[in-house]
Amino acid sequence: MSATEPSPAAARPPSRLSWPRRLLWLGLFLGVGFAAWWFLLRPPPQPPAAPSAWRGPVAVRVEPARTEDFTVQSRAVGTVAPYNTVTVRSRVDGQLARVLVREGQKVTRGQLLAEIDPEPLRVALSQAQGQQQQNLAQLRNAESELARYEGLFKRDAVARQVLDRQAALVQQLRGTLKSDEAQVENARLQLSYTRIVAPIAGRVGLRRVDAGNLLSANDANGLFTLTQTQPVSVVFSVPEPQVAEVRAAHDGKNPPTAEAWDRDNRSRLAVGRLDTLDNQIDAATGTLRLKARFENADDALFPNQFVNVRLALRQLPGAVTIPTDAVQHGSRGSYVYVITDNKAQVRDLTLGPASGGRTVVLKGLASGEPVVLEGLDRLENGRAVNVVQAPPLCSNVTRKG
Repeated sequence: MSATEPSPAAARPPSRLSWPRRLLWLGLFLGVGFAAWWFLLRPPPQPPAAPSAWRGPVAVRVEPARTEDFTVQSRAVGTVAPYNTVTVRSRVDGQLARVLVREGQKVTRGQLLAEIDPEPLRVALSQAQGQQQQNLAQLRNAESELARYEGLFKRDAVARQVLDRQAALVQQLRGTLKSDEAQVENARLQLSYTRIVAPIAGRVGLRRVDAGNLLSANDANGLFTLTQTQPVSVVFSVPEPQVAEVRAAHDGKNPPTAEAWDRDNRSRLAVGRLDTLDNQIDAATGTLRLKARFENADDALFPNQFVNVRLALRQLPGAVTIPTDAVQHGSRGSYVYVITDNKAQVRDLTLGPASGGRTVVLKGLASGEPVVLEGLDRLENGRAVNVVQAPPLCSNVTRKG
């Protein structure tokens, strides 16, 4: 073998793994990886999922539509206003001798409320009466002289000028006497003002001046206020669209009934009648001011108290009504869910006025049909329902109004 020829070992190519052996090793590797995942990384088995409650029957509470006489009402917020409020003031200067009423006391018209020291005014009355007596004596003397001069004049024993002068003196003294009479009456009137009496019947407010203080005539603050509470009025406003209906009710044979309720609309305080309407609509607010009269025999209404007013405008006899909370509103208009064969059905409605939590149904529903009141959020047309009863009210709960 020559030096230039390659050896047989050097001429043979390097050995490689055959394809079957490669596939065998790949399968072995995948098997080991799957075994490791199965025993080490596989999540624990989950319990079978419960059936979804979303598509099951929906628990609802229903209330049947009913036929009743429905009262159309206008609701507003009002303020209790007394018919008369008087600030009791002194009409003369003097010392407040005594106060004869208590704060918050009810008084009648003409009742004595307080007294001012009358002695200075008694003295002034005596002076006026003394001056009157003095001028009266002078008048009588002048009249006697005039009668004597008239007799002498008939006998031509006195001049005409003397008679006329005496007659003028008599007229002057008579005028002076009239002035004296007026001064006496004025002094007597000023003396009567020392007794402060109630100009109206009402309730006494908080006292502003105590006994012993000096008072000035017509002082701005006064002694106290006197407020008439029986009867009392409530002033409220209605929007312009309701003015025509309110006027029609006011012009009827019987004035419409007005009810005053507390702030929470839970308790009725008093029942009265619409008294009067304002003569123009307020352009700034677009409302008309009204005044209702309440006898307020139990003093349930207090001046300047805020109340909710319900004004009855007209009656709808035999109307079909449903709870207002059952009415739904959407692009299709107003509708309710009616239960038929334990399934909810959408019913389009034509609605009338609403008041007191109930709405009149003009078209689309018959009396007695059950409408869904609670459970509306999961309902749809044709959905199965499970009707439940409302929980009974506790026996110790008292509903007011």
